[in-house]
Amino acid sequence: MPPQKTLQAFLATARAALTAPPSKRLTPLHFVVGNESADLDSLCSTLFLAYLRTHSPPHTLHIPLCHLPRDDLTLRPEFTAVLKYAAVTPDDVLTLTELPGGDDGLKPEDTRWLLVDHNVMTGPLGQAYGGRVVGCIDHHDDEGKVPADAEPRAIEKCGSCTSLVVEQCSETWEALAKRDGGSNKEAARINAQLAYLALAPILIDTTNLGNKDKTTAHDERAVATAEAHLRAGSEGSGGGGGVGSGYDRDAFFAEVTALKEDLSYMSFRDIFRKDYKEWDEGRLKLGTSSVPQAFAFLVRKAKGEEAFAGELEKWCEEKSIDIMAVLTTSKDDGEFKRELLVWARGGSEVVNAVKAFAGKDGRDKLGLGTWGEGKLDLEDGEGGWRRCWTQARVEHSRKQIAPMLREALKGVKKE
Repeated sequence: MPPQKTLQAFLATARAALTAPPSKRLTPLHFVVGNESADLDSLCSTLFLAYLRTHSPPHTLHIPLCHLPRDDLTLRPEFTAVLKYAAVTPDDVLTLTELPGGDDGLKPEDTRWLLVDHNVMTGPLGQAYGGRVVGCIDHHDDEGKVPADAEPRAIEKCGSCTSLVVEQCSETWEALAKRDGGSNKEAARINAQLAYLALAPILIDTTNLGNKDKTTAHDERAVATAEAHLRAGSEGSGGGGGVGSGYDRDAFFAEVTALKEDLSYMSFRDIFRKDYKEWDEGRLKLGTSSVPQAFAFLVRKAKGEEAFAGELEKWCEEKSIDIMAVLTTSKDDGEFKRELLVWARGGSEVVNAVKAFAGKDGRDKLGLGTWGEGKLDLEDGEGGWRRCWTQARVEHSRKQIAPMLREALKGVKKE
């Protein structure tokens, strides 16, 4: 039995398979891909699942594809930091930039796609390969697009999708750890590196397992599993300098969080596109940006409410967005807070649909309250209709709010 590969060596193998000339390409190619927002959960779960899936019978190579252009990796310093713990760099991972195009492009029938952190393939990938999805692991609402007999097909609520991935792959991970009687120090080191890859998004998405509204038993079990591999990585080196020997959960969480929340060096365009997802609802386009800072921070950065609205308008025009939602998260004296801005930029039907979303159901379910005395609000007019709210019901994130908006927009026509 060959020795267990490092994540870096695995990624080199995946790169060679993806970039091989068409005449030497072994098809079908099996891909693992996360959602378009390419947040830490999607990126880490993509790498983790592809690695463990490749090491599961029948040992088919699964290529992890980060769902973003290579240049956008610079917007995710938290991902770069986590990769370092796994002994890889951004140069090692595969992105949309590496996906063959033109005459060397991949025919849909020569591909198989396993979705992670979403269950509907969207965007250009969805248009080209949406009919070649063979499975998914996800924690969003099931949209019924993945066949019922797909394998795997795991869609369950939890804080982090990576938690479901760890559970799905736990037997393979454990088998790798027990090879050679569990005495292989190099394998223990590799599995400890994988543990960091799994832990980072789970801790971030559950606020270090402290957010009671998001943390589930799936998340707690996955953290326990990953930390057991970290301990084994430390013990495998005699407890002196092993990969997991310096692990401190709180310190690791704080390090990744600080990098994720640092927007000081970013332009507003980068802030809006860092964690961006969009949907086409008929002829309407709904765009959503998740931002890890409060609107007060964004307004200060822009030097005023009007300037901030102008920056957001530039983004909406660049992306041809009819309805834009900005969802913020922040901590104020240790208290976790959410805020929401929705801008209806279409005609009266679009405005009325968004007003309906913001009506009684929105107020009751989300606990919406006026933000900043309405200084970011815009009444009906040429620029559309905009509202910015505080959100008392912090348990509801984009996973719940985007489906609510999409439901409100059903059947609405663009004027």
